[in-house]
Amino acid sequence: MKSQEVLGISYTPRDPTMDTIDLKDRGEVDPTAGVTYAWRDLNVYAGGGNMLRKKPKVHILKDVSGVCEGGQMLAIMGASGAGKTTLLNVLTYRTRKLEIKGDIHINGRPVDMRTIAGVSAYVQQEDLFTGVFTVEEQLHFNAQLRIGKEVSEAERKRRVAEVMTELGLNKCAKTNIGIPGRMKGISGGEKKRLAFACEMITNPLLLLCDEPTSGLDSFMAQSVVNAMKKMTELGKTVIATIHQPSSEVFAMFDRLLLLAEGRVAFMGTVQEAHLFFTRLEHPCPLNYNPGDHFIYTLAIRGGMEEECRQFVSHACDSFRDGEGMEMRRYIDQAMKPPERGDGLAKINLPKSPYRASWFNQFAAMTRRATLEQMRAPILLTVKLSQSLFFAIVFGLIYLDLGKDGITPTSVANISGVLFVFVTNMSFSNMFPVVTTFSAEMPLFLREHWNGLYRTDVYFLTRNLVELPFFILSPFGFMAIAYYMVGLRPEAERFFMASFIIIIVANVAVSYGYMISCLAKNYQTALVLSTPLTFPLLLFGGFYMKPGTIPPYLDWLSYLSWFKYSFEALSINQWKDFENITTENTTVIVEDKVMEKLGFDVDNLWVDVGSIIALVVGYRILAFLFLLSKTFR
Repeated sequence: MKSQEVLGISYTPRDPTMDTIDLKDRGEVDPTAGVTYAWRDLNVYAGGGNMLRKKPKVHILKDVSGVCEGGQMLAIMGASGAGKTTLLNVLTYRTRKLEIKGDIHINGRPVDMRTIAGVSAYVQQEDLFTGVFTVEEQLHFNAQLRIGKEVSEAERKRRVAEVMTELGLNKCAKTNIGIPGRMKGISGGEKKRLAFACEMITNPLLLLCDEPTSGLDSFMAQSVVNAMKKMTELGKTVIATIHQPSSEVFAMFDRLLLLAEGRVAFMGTVQEAHLFFTRLEHPCPLNYNPGDHFIYTLAIRGGMEEECRQFVSHACDSFRDGEGMEMRRYIDQAMKPPERGDGLAKINLPKSPYRASWFNQFAAMTRRATLEQMRAPILLTVKLSQSLFFAIVFGLIYLDLGKDGITPTSVANISGVLFVFVTNMSFSNMFPVVTTFSAEMPLFLREHWNGLYRTDVYFLTRNLVELPFFILSPFGFMAIAYYMVGLRPEAERFFMASFIIIIVANVAVSYGYMISCLAKNYQTALVLSTPLTFPLLLFGGFYMKPGTIPPYLDWLSYLSWFKYSFEALSINQWKDFENITTENTTVIVEDKVMEKLGFDVDNLWVDVGSIIALVVGYRILAFLFLLSKTFR
C-alpha cells in the first residue's frame, strides 16, 4: 500500500483484510523477556452500598479493552477522571471494594494475583520510603525481601549496583532519603528514579507505572521515561499512565490508549492517532504537543459539558466501529492459549506472595526499625526528657508528703499522687504512639501488598524495638519521683511500684497501638484517642468509688487499667503500714485506708495479672485491626 503523510508524519495504512495487527516486528526475542498483557471488555463499578445504605452504582470503566506486547511501551492517557488509575489498579489487582467484570490474560492465560505478583512490578504515583534509609540501604532492603532466596547475596549486591548505575543513583547512594520537615534528603527526581529502581531490582517481565512523570520537570520526566524505554529494548512490557507529557516524552511512546469518560476513545500507534483525530475533524495543529491536543480534545470542559460529552461519545463510537474492530480481533487472538511453549512456563512463580523467609523478613524489619530509632534521636530525647521533667515537677509539688505523719489529709494527698502517677504515665506513653501505625499505614500497605513482609513481622518488630524505651522511661520516672514524694522507703516497695508503673506504661502503649491500627490515618487516631480513653479514666477508682458505678456501665471498669493500677499502687503503699497507737486505741491504717478507697488488700496480684492481660489483649486487638486493613 502507498505511504501517506499526515501532519508531516509518514504513515502507511494497514491492510483492512488483515486478521490481526502486526504490533511489533518481534524478531528473535527471548520468550521470557516480556509478556503479552491483554484485557477485554473490562467493566468496573463502584458503590452500591449495603442493605442499610443503598447507593447507586457508579460505572467507572465501560467495555475497556487493550493489549501490550513485550518490547512495547503503552501510554494510557486521558483527562482527569477518565479512569486511567482505576484501569491500572485493575490490571495490577490492587482494587478494593470495586466490582469488576471482564477478561485479563497474560500470554493467552487467565491472570490471577499470584501470576501478577510473579511477573510484574508496579511504580505508584506517590513515592513512599523509609526516610532514615540511604538510597543504597533502601535498595538492599528491597533486594533482600523481593529477590528469591535461591539468589545468592553476591548476586543481590551485583543487581543493586547495576540498577543504581542504570538509573544514575550512584551520586546520591549514601544520602538519606529524607523525611519532610524533619530530615533533609534527596530531590524529587531522585526519589522517582529510586521508586523505579526498587521495582526494577527484581527484573520484572511487566512494569506498570502510575503517572511516573508527575511533579517532575521536563528534563527529569524525560530521563524517567527514557529508563522505561530502555526496559522495552530488553524485551520488557511497560504500561504507564501519563499526564501532560512533553513533546519529547510523547515521542518515546510505542502505542497510546486514550480514555474518555471511562471508555476507549482510541488505541494504536501515534501515527494512527493523528489519522484518527484528523478523520474526526480535530487534527493536531503543527508545532503543537500531540499529547496536550488529544487530552484537551477529549476533556469535558466547563461551560461546554453537553457538547464535549457528545463529541466524546462520537469519538468512542467511531473507534469502536472502525479501527477498534481490527484491534478487537488482535486482542481476541492474544487471549488464545499459546500453541507452542509459553514463556511463563519457564518462570518459577512464587507459591507464597512473600519471596523472603519469615526469619529474613524479621531480620530486615528489625534492622530498619532500629535505624529509625537511632537516626531520629530527637524523638527519643524529647520523650525521655518529658518523662524526667514530669518526675521532677511532681516530686517538687508533692515533696515529702509523709513528713507530718499520717493524717486524713496526707492519705488523700498520697492517693492523689499515686493516681497522678498512673494518669501521667498512661497519657505520656499513649498519645505519642497513636500515630505509630496510622502514620505509616500507606507505606506499610504498599510494601505488604508488594510482598516484602508479613503483617505479623511488621507488627512484632515495631513492638520489640520500642519495648526497651517503654521500660527504661517509666523506671527513670519512678527513680526520681518516688523518694521525692516520700512514699514507702523499703526497696521491695519501690521496685514493686516501679514494676506496676512499667506495666501501666506498656498497657497504655498497647491501647495507643490499638487506636493507631483502628484509625484510617493519624489525624483520625489523634481525634479518637481522647474520647476512647476518657471513660476508662473515670472508672479508675479515684473519681468514682468502686461499687458505686451504675450496673449497665460497670463492665467498662474491667477494661480500665487505671482501676487495677491505682488499686495495686495503693495496696503496695498501705499494706502492713505501721499502725497508729494512742492512749485509748490503736488505728489500723491499712484497714482504714483500704475501706475509704473501696479496695481489697488481697487483690495485688489479681490487679497485676489483670494489667498484664490488658497489655496482651489490647495488642492482639491492635494486630487484628492492622491485619484487617490488608484485605483487598
